Amino acid sequence: MLFESINNLPDFLLDYVIALALVLLYIAVYTFITAHNEFSLIRRDVAAASLSLGLSIIGFALPLSSAVVHARTWPDLVVWGLVAMIVQISAYWLVRIVLPNLSQRIANNEIAAALFLGAASLAAGILNAGAMTF
Repeated sequence: MLFESINNLPDFLLDYVIALALVLLYIAVYTFITAHNEFSLIRRDVAAASLSLGLSIIGFALPLSSAVVHARTWPDLVVWGLVAMIVQISAYWLVRIVLPNLSQRIANNEIAAALFLGAASLAAGILNAGAMTF
């Protein structure tokens, strides 16, 4: 029984490495498209930046984990990971419509704006994960 589990280790490693690469890609893309510099703000102890980015990463990881479970091949995983990324980026832009000064508010450490963005990211991620039935 133990050896059967170990036989699945290469599949686990492949899925994990692909998922980790997608998370890193998501962080790079997300921090590039936002009008504020999350990491600079986090280094300056701006909690709003950490909160919004952290919840956004969780919002991306939720559907990505669903893709890991449901994907039959690694290209499936990559495609559905990219779909999850598009959904999360769209959630950010939709919140920007509601709060046009979102980036400035996050830079000013306004927790309410960051929490609203984070909640929208989580909601988008949960719905996206639930919709991934392929």
